[in-house]
Amino acid sequence: MADNADRYQGGEAHDPLVDETEDAREEHSAAARLFDIRRVIGGLFVAYGLIVGLMGLFDSSAEIDKAQGLRINLWAGAVMLVFGLLMLLWQRLRPTEAPPARSDGS
Repeated sequence: MADNADRYQGGEAHDPLVDETEDAREEHSAAARLFDIRRVIGGLFVAYGLIVGLMGLFDSSAEIDKAQGLRINLWAGAVMLVFGLLMLLWQRLRPTEAPPARSDGS
């Protein structure tokens, strides 16, 4: 009788296996979000956009003349930065869901 009383907490059944399954599902979901391709692509584009944009800010006059008066590195860096930020925003607004756990059927 005491064993049955230990299983109930607050009037609800408590099963430690359910807790372990939920913890494993949360860990799997966190791993899926961590390795989301949108995060990788967004991070790389933001980093390269900053680097190329900073190079465009400090272009010499010879480099500007080579691009026919256009600060091409500055514009390319800005586009890369915006694209990377959009990828990160998309990943933030629509996070990936972990795929359902497969049952072995055994």
